Amino acid sequence: MTAYVLVHGGFTDGWYWGATARLLEEQGHRVTVAELPSTGTDPAVLGTVADDVAEVRRLVAAAGEPAVLVGHSYGGLVITDAADEPGIVHRVYVSAFWPARGRSLMDDYTGPTDWFVPTEDGTAARITDDVDRAAEVLYADLDPAQRAEFHRHLMFSSGAAIGAPATAPDSDTPVTYVVLEKDVAVPPEEQEAMATRADRVERMATSHCPQLVDPTGLAAILSRIPA
Repeated sequence: MTAYVLVHGGFTDGWYWGATARLLEEQGHRVTVAELPSTGTDPAVLGTVADDVAEVRRLVAAAGEPAVLVGHSYGGLVITDAADEPGIVHRVYVSAFWPARGRSLMDDYTGPTDWFVPTEDGTAARITDDVDRAAEVLYADLDPAQRAEFHRHLMFSSGAAIGAPATAPDSDTPVTYVVLEKDVAVPPEEQEAMATRADRVERMATSHCPQLVDPTGLAAILSRIPA
């Protein structure tokens, strides 16, 4: 069996990994879901990328065994900067940013920007109050009743984290990239460009949040990751 550390994206916490985590646990795997300091309900106290990386490193070390590190969306930056942590046996990017050293996730971003709104002082950002627009970008294929639930879980992300350049330490850890073919938030062509650096590529015909749309399919992909 395999140990997994699941890292969420921006503007939310780890709750949306719930169904995927349960499915992996039912198969006998051990799953830890990260909660990143750079997201929260109070924009005045949000952490940095360094804080996020430190938390992920702590969770990998606490696993006490080799772990597969999985990052979604913004979480890709976090697992990129934690890549040299001992104990990581595989990294998985799920429509996740994989910036080169010295590049931020926004430097090469080609998707729309009208779905997130900076705070007045620019220190944080949140998802638009326009539920329909948020759905179009993030979860267009999600059941309408679930869309409202997801929107209620959204919170602030640190502006410093979003704009931070990657340290991207050297690592020979194998990488799998999961391309989401109906994603609007991170366009498939941008994902495909990042995926050219991966050892393995998987694809799902979903929007940006397969954890909610197709947790069974996502768990199936993760369960066959070489560890």
